[in-house]
Amino acid sequence: MKSAATRLEAVRERIAHACRVAGREADEVTLVAVSKTHGAEAIEPLLAAGQRVFGENRVQEAQAKWPALRERWPDAELHLVGRLQSNKAAEAVALFDCIHSLDRESLVATLASAMDKAGRQVPCFVQVDIGEEPQKGGCAIPGLGALLGQARAAGIPVIGLMCVPPLGIEPAPFFALLDKLARDHGLAGRSMGMSGDYETAIMLGATHVRVGTALFGERP
Repeated sequence: MKSAATRLEAVRERIAHACRVAGREADEVTLVAVSKTHGAEAIEPLLAAGQRVFGENRVQEAQAKWPALRERWPDAELHLVGRLQSNKAAEAVALFDCIHSLDRESLVATLASAMDKAGRQVPCFVQVDIGEEPQKGGCAIPGLGALLGQARAAGIPVIGLMCVPPLGIEPAPFFALLDKLARDHGLAGRSMGMSGDYETAIMLGATHVRVGTALFGERP
């Protein structure tokens, strides 16, 4: 088994290489270590090796393990990368530093209210249903402009777009489409690319890559 530090170094080297090929600087890409289903014993070695940005899929799971981890590593940054239920919006605003899954009008209102009550503005990506797969969540492409307008009007800090391409299909066209949509709407952030395709995503403009398996191994 490779050590956490070795796995982290390998991923960082691949990110840096993809950036060089794309004519980009390595610090333009944020590595989000997706720690869903992994306990503190798997997360702590990556924290000790210098990784500071982590992603979780579920609010409840994050609540169970991150408060204690943050006592030891107060500079750790936590991103919600899974779909957010409206009834968990207040808890998400309290716990997370960034939300990657704003995907519907009803969630805009709930999140805006939660941010106002907490006095805390949490940056958000709008998730786009890039492959027309409603089961994954995400805003349909034709409705993206309207949803962005609603989010901005509600005072939510939208920093970019996020997508999860269809499984088993070449992801590059979907990443290219998300990049174009972000440009068309004046957004700098692109949350795209996972363990199997993050280098392709970087070549096509990713600013945040969500890597789990390459850092933690297969999920339990």
